[in-house]
Amino acid sequence: MSTDLQPAVAGLEPLIGDWTVEVSIAPPGVHATCSFEPVLGGAFVLQRSEVPDPFPSGLCFLAPNADGDGYTQHYFDSRGVVRVYAMTFENGAWTLERTKADFTPLSFDQRYRGTFTADDNAIEGAWESRQEGADWQLDFELTYRRA
Repeated sequence: MSTDLQPAVAGLEPLIGDWTVEVSIAPPGVHATCSFEPVLGGAFVLQRSEVPDPFPSGLCFLAPNADGDGYTQHYFDSRGVVRVYAMTFENGAWTLERTKADFTPLSFDQRYRGTFTADDNAIEGAWESRQEGADWQLDFELTYRRA
């Protein structure tokens, strides 16, 4: 797939395209979709998620971080929640982590860890959370499948 991503976000090219999303806490028959597309001249990647109620739909902007060694995900959802996640994406592994307060108060830490399957047609992962001083606990599994 050829995209017009600028060098600072070119490493995100494997995400570009349309995906279906499977969420372990969703009732059977609930279908969610997600797309990743270059925006603003390829300087950023827009992630758009459409999920039926009661789950939140969202928009995320993926951008290079200030240190140039990873990315930042700027997250906005249909509940009015705004968050910032530190993000890495390398060697088939995608991580998102939020351990500091930002636009939304932080009462717990969050992270997503996903891994591409060998054929690059799915990202299998899970969201986890932890309270201060506790270990990470599974919130829910979340898998992306190329549409």
